[in-house]
Parts: sequence; structure tokens; C-alpha cells
Amino acid sequence: MAALFIIFCAVFIALFAYFLGVDGTPNADRQTVEIMASKPGRSQIFLKLPKARKVASTGLLQQLLFGKEEPYILVPITSYRATSDTVIVQKLIDDGIVEQQVYAIKMLPTNYITTKTFWLGTDTFGRDILSRLLVGIRVSLAVGLVTVLIALFIGILLGSAAGYYGGRTDQAIMWFINVIWSMPTLLLVFGITLTLGKGFWQIFIAVGLTMWVGVARLVRGQVLAVKQMEYIQAAKALGLKDFQIIYKHILPNILGPVMVMAASIFASAIIIEAGLSFLGIGIQPPTPSWGLMIKENYNFIITNNPALALAPGVAIMILVLAFNLLGNGLRDALDVRA
Repeated sequence: MAALFIIFCAVFIALFAYFLGVDGTPNADRQTVEIMASKPGRSQIFLKLPKARKVASTGLLQQLLFGKEEPYILVPITSYRATSDTVIVQKLIDDGIVEQQVYAIKMLPTNYITTKTFWLGTDTFGRDILSRLLVGIRVSLAVGLVTVLIALFIGILLGSAAGYYGGRTDQAIMWFINVIWSMPTLLLVFGITLTLGKGFWQIFIAVGLTMWVGVARLVRGQVLAVKQMEYIQAAKALGLKDFQIIYKHILPNILGPVMVMAASIFASAIIIEAGLSFLGIGIQPPTPSWGLMIKENYNFIITNNPALALAPGVAIMILVLAFNLLGNGLRDALDVRA
């Protein structure tokens, strides 16, 4: 139940990521190089400057899905002083280096000063780590979901056909399964990724097409055992078609082990996606991915700011652990023989 609670929290965060983080821009990609590689907990004062071009309004649904472009630029400052018609600010150039600038108040929005706190610090481009971490959870959950759907579809289809029909059908399907099984998973993912190209959906398909073998073997074994039951023989005697027998009578009785396998596949898919993004052939910038965030900041582990790389690593660990614990819980709950 604790694992299920973590997963529900992850889904909630994924849905409302752009409203929960400090940076609500698309992909949480607001870059402020003056505060790059800041330590966790840094608070910074900003001056809002209107953009030269007009920013189109964003609907609530669009903001929920893709974020909202802000109509102003945030300029980091250390202090400011307002007069009757001007604002004098000390613009931050670098740590310990400032430059005085003067702006007319009539050119600024009403609330032209804002303060933001970066709870996990900023990366090498001055982007908020926490905001990108929250948005990045969408990639991990999406790749897990797509992988599970593809793996279940292909695995159940081939596994049930092999187990139910047997004979040459079983031999042909098992030969194909063994060929795919003999290839290292990462090597197979690399090949599919290079064939389909780098991108958001390509990595989902590549990972999904490599995780169905275990499902197929499991389903085949379960179908071989269940098809000998008396109620299956009775269904055949009544003249039901093979598809009806498999879909209505066999599959509902083998879903327990399949659900446990699905939870394990979900966790494995998250790790594989993070590894591919770390190697540079997975999710491409500026889309936030936990593996990509580790790649961009891993050199800070040996410096004075290791949290930049450790934060996404801990997030991967917690989410993968939650799905593994969920699989163990499902196994105990659905194993009626225990």
C-alpha cells in the first residue's frame, strides 16, 4: 500500500507538474545563466521585464499539458530602489559582480519584483532542478505505461497462441521468442533506437518492443496449465470458438501472474529509459528526463554541489522501488495457493 501511495503521488505530480514547480514554462526550460549551478535552497530576487513580442494567451488545458510561456523576462538582481518614475536595480552578472541599471516604471508590469526559491538548486543552464524533476516524471511514467501496453499486447497474443494451439505453432513462436531472448536488452534497444531515430515516441516504441518476451513465456506456461482444466474442455464441447475460449475463459484466470510481470516491466522500462537518456540516445533536450538530468549534472558529484545529479537519481530509485514493491504485493495478494 505504501508503494501504491507513492505511485498515486507520482501520477498526481505528473498531471499537475507545471502548477507545482517554480518554473511553469514549457519543459521547465527557463534559463538564467547568472544563477547557474546554485545550491539547494537559494532564494533570488528577479525584475520582470516585458518581452518585445506579444505572448499569446494559454488555456488551462494547454497549460496543464504543455506549460505556459511567460510574457516577461526574469532579470536576476541583488537589490532595487524605486523613485517616482524609475526603478534602479543592481543586476546580478555573476557571484559578487553586479551592474546598476535604470528602468522606467511605466514600462514595467504592476508587480515588477518577484522572489523565487530554488529548493533543489539550479543546473548548468540556470534552470530550476525541482521543476524539471516534476515535469520529468511524465517521461518515466509514460515510457513505463507504453512499454507495458506494448509488452502485454504482443506477449499475450503470442504466448496464448503458442500455449493453446501447441504443435508447430508453438515451435515457431518459441523459436522466435528464443531468438529475441538471446539478444541483450540494451543492445536490442540500441538497434531499434538507431533504426527509428532519436525522439520522444521512438524511445517508447524501442523499449516496448524489447520487453514482451518475458510476458509471452509466462502466458504460454499459464495457458498450457489452464487449457487442461475441465471448464475449458466443457467450453470446447459446447462449440465455442478458440478466440472466445482464450479471451473469456483462459485469460481472466491467468491475469494474476501477468499483472505482477507488468509491474516488473514498468520498473525495468524506467531504468532503461533513464540509461538511454544518460547515454544521449534517449529523450532529447530540452525535454526533461531524469536520465538526461543526471548526464547534464553528473560532473557536480565530485564538486561542492552533488545534489544536482543525486536528486534525479534518488527519484529514479524511489519510483522503481515503488513498482517493484507493488509487484511483490500483487504476487502475495493474487497467489491463492499461498
